[in-house]
Amino acid sequence: MQKRHRTRKTKVGLPPGSLIHVGEPQIEAPRLTLMRYGAQGIEEEILADIDEMTGPAAGPAATTGAREEKGVSWLHVEGLHDIALMEKLGDRYRLHPLTLEDILYTDQRPKMEDYGSYVYVVLKSFSFNSGTLASGPMGEVAPEQISIVFGQDFLISFAERKSALLAPIRERIRQGRGRIARAGADYLAYAIIDAIVDQYFLILERFGEEIEDLEGQLIANPGRNSLAAIQHLKREMLYLRKSVWPLREAVSTLQRLASPLMDAATDPYLKDVYDHTIQIIDTIETMRDSLAGMLDIYLSSASNRLNEVMKVLTIIATIFMPLTFLAGVYGMNFRYMPELEWHWGYFAVWVVMIAVALSMALYFKRKKWL
Repeated sequence: MQKRHRTRKTKVGLPPGSLIHVGEPQIEAPRLTLMRYGAQGIEEEILADIDEMTGPAAGPAATTGAREEKGVSWLHVEGLHDIALMEKLGDRYRLHPLTLEDILYTDQRPKMEDYGSYVYVVLKSFSFNSGTLASGPMGEVAPEQISIVFGQDFLISFAERKSALLAPIRERIRQGRGRIARAGADYLAYAIIDAIVDQYFLILERFGEEIEDLEGQLIANPGRNSLAAIQHLKREMLYLRKSVWPLREAVSTLQRLASPLMDAATDPYLKDVYDHTIQIIDTIETMRDSLAGMLDIYLSSASNRLNEVMKVLTIIATIFMPLTFLAGVYGMNFRYMPELEWHWGYFAVWVVMIAVALSMALYFKRKKWL
């Protein structure tokens, strides 16, 4: 099971803005991918270090026309454990130390912050680990923190590990499809947020299939594995809810942001993402209610199964009570008992005992207790 809650005991007592990576390194060495696109065309390169990067850094906000003429520089950083690299990025793009601190703290709550010359957005992306009996029928969701910093003509995205999540966005830029190749960094930020939100729908679809299968299993043959699966799914739903609720607030704040960095033409697209987050939250709440109902079904099934067992045992004990009485009476060692000297006494007692047992069984069946 992947550790989700990253301890920050190494940061206790340090001043705000101290750059310490909180989390486990996901790749050996950071990887930097630079893409420049705009009216002048598209350039792509992989950088060994930020010092190899040429071109503009962060600066005062520009007008929309100047932004389109200048183009957009998209720097994607995979791997967050290199403190020296983060310091260089902070110096080049004039990032606030608190922004760098939040990027390095990989258990950050989704949020949006406006720093004037740039906007900082942090989100959670999810993928599935392989399923085992211990972790649940389909495994667990593996979180990854995605941080976005965008300004007038640049965007920096930070990811913990290598992922194909942003590959479709790069392909759209290469092919010049849609508005993204002509828009500014704010629209690129929207595209990344939209890709992460769309991924939530795929995750919830898989959870929905798993919940349907589990419902059938609960009705047909509930067992300990069913209870473990319910608890596992409830835990995953709670973790998703914890990540999506603040995302709604972040997208809403970004949509209402009055900044020259945000083009008014991007607002309808952010509103669409906001609607998607509301839909995701509704789906998560519905699934949580379903799982709570399934737990009640499991407990009721277990209780009914116990009642059936107790009923059978009670009927057996009830049938044997008069037989035990007869056996106890004729087991007494009195000398002058009437039937002791009778030749057919033993067989007669057997007949009486069998008749009593059959009569009681027929009575229970007529009462539909059997």
